[in-house]
Amino acid sequence: MMLFIKIKTALALGPVNLGRVFFYKLGVRLGINPVRRISASITGESFFNDLKGTEKTTLPINSLWMGKQTYFGWHEVISDNPPDWHCNVFSGGRISDPHRPWWLIPDFNEAVGDIKVIWEPSRFDWALAFSQSALAGNTNAIKTLNHWIADWVDNNSPYQGPNWKCGQEASIRVMHLAISALLLDQHQQSQHCLIDLIKAHLQRISPTVSYAIAQNNNHGTSEAAALYIGGSWLTLNGDPQGAAWYNQGKKLLENRARHLIDSDGTFSQYSTNYHRLMLDTYSMAEIWRQKTNLPAFSQSLYRQLSAAANWLFQFTQATTGDVPNLGANDGARLLPLTDTDYRDFRPTVQLAMVLFDKTTAWIGDGNWNLPLQWLGIPIPQTAATQNSSLFDKGGICIMRNKKAFVMLRYPRFRFRPSQNDALHVDLWIDGFNLLRDGGSYSYNTTAEILNYFGGAESHNTVQFDNREPMPRLGRFLLGNWLKSREVSPAITATGESQSFKVSYTDSEGAYHQREIVLLNDRLVVTDHVKGFKEKAVLRWRLSPDIWTLEGNIFVSGQHRLIITSDHPHILHHLNNGEESRYYLQKTQLPVVEITVTGECLIRSEYCFLP
Repeated sequence: MMLFIKIKTALALGPVNLGRVFFYKLGVRLGINPVRRISASITGESFFNDLKGTEKTTLPINSLWMGKQTYFGWHEVISDNPPDWHCNVFSGGRISDPHRPWWLIPDFNEAVGDIKVIWEPSRFDWALAFSQSALAGNTNAIKTLNHWIADWVDNNSPYQGPNWKCGQEASIRVMHLAISALLLDQHQQSQHCLIDLIKAHLQRISPTVSYAIAQNNNHGTSEAAALYIGGSWLTLNGDPQGAAWYNQGKKLLENRARHLIDSDGTFSQYSTNYHRLMLDTYSMAEIWRQKTNLPAFSQSLYRQLSAAANWLFQFTQATTGDVPNLGANDGARLLPLTDTDYRDFRPTVQLAMVLFDKTTAWIGDGNWNLPLQWLGIPIPQTAATQNSSLFDKGGICIMRNKKAFVMLRYPRFRFRPSQNDALHVDLWIDGFNLLRDGGSYSYNTTAEILNYFGGAESHNTVQFDNREPMPRLGRFLLGNWLKSREVSPAITATGESQSFKVSYTDSEGAYHQREIVLLNDRLVVTDHVKGFKEKAVLRWRLSPDIWTLEGNIFVSGQHRLIITSDHPHILHHLNNGEESRYYLQKTQLPVVEITVTGECLIRSEYCFLP
């Protein structure tokens, strides 16, 4: 049975992509891939020039790397020194031999822990912060910037160690260095050692881009942007090799958007945070294009990016900038030119809406405008609007009224799903999340934790017989992809109510139909379940607060969650669960569990203040 599931999943992934991965790994292992034969030399310590005669800016800077090192937007290491590039600051684990060729370093090492912690400071977010600090009048900032880059180069010889292992990580460094050069107006006559550093990265990225393409995710978009930006940067500084990388990147930017972004703006990874990463990547490419007077991209690309910007705009809470914790969340945030919280998506959305939709997401003088102001991009006067929206290509229904935001996630998988979140519901009131998604926590953790955060138990949905509707085949792969049935053709609006209905039947015959109805003072969810063997468990993951159970009503202050059913024996429980709103951070929250043992309807009514 499991072999059949694996074969079916492999066919869904696509034979061409599987072939790309196979031949990439074989080529690297056997030394056939040219990435094994490249070499580079980076000499010098002055990557950026001191600022002389530059007018001091009054714009606020990103201080997350000022006197400290900030990991994943929340974990701080207090230090003025460069990071220890090969140490996991969470666990204390270290890379035992950082001078090994990158292809000999394993993806997962229990002694080191999550490699993303190693990669985080090597994304060079701090280059942007130090550049801002220099422009704000800090006379030591350029010296610090050069010192940190030189220290990284000294401890990460070209193509040796974990920080050369991933083409996407190398690409993020290129993009952040390029935007730093734009901020400092040093992109046209860059220092030779900086150009050598960029060239070394492009040599690493280009030969393995087929692997990135095969992933059908942000690896391909990030590496395309780095080749495009880096290649044109080299050309701008007189290096003839840049043209080939520029053309390769431009072609891939068009190709990846055409293949991975659907007409309604849905991105292949079905994740709010990865959607942000993708948008920031394309925003950086477009900013670079504009500032260096390169030819425009195709109109079809701009249409797709406009739709993708609107997609994330519709998810973003205007008052807080937060979004549903939909899909995988690995702590990534590119282009951090503000001091806003990691979970504030407004700077990304505002930038992308201005660049690709020619509208503003939010009017007024907020921190969401800082990336535009730092980069000297005019802010248009036309404002976009947030509405109830159906993004059927990716299985998302969004309902809105004056107070509430509701998201329903249903199975629509043109690309591989990452979580068992079928028919999950998020509820927000005035920008605050009341019914919550659990998040991801970590990609390198125990099987138990991985299954919890990626499973039905971490979502507001029904779980059948203590199993997952899509079995886990690997760390990043699920099988038996679900398909939605009985999908409402549109959101039905009648008077003051909005409604939507959808269902699925999994491979073992369990059936779940869910209807959501949003009213001015409540959300009503009706679940029809049948076809399971022993039991079905409905979970509602509540906001952290003091909740009590009074009969069939769960109470917290003036909020009420009322559960009724036509099943004669229904069990109500109030338990503790976990959520991860930031990568590698776990916190507790209350979880309502409703257990039934036969076919029935379950009605959940969440009442909030009108």
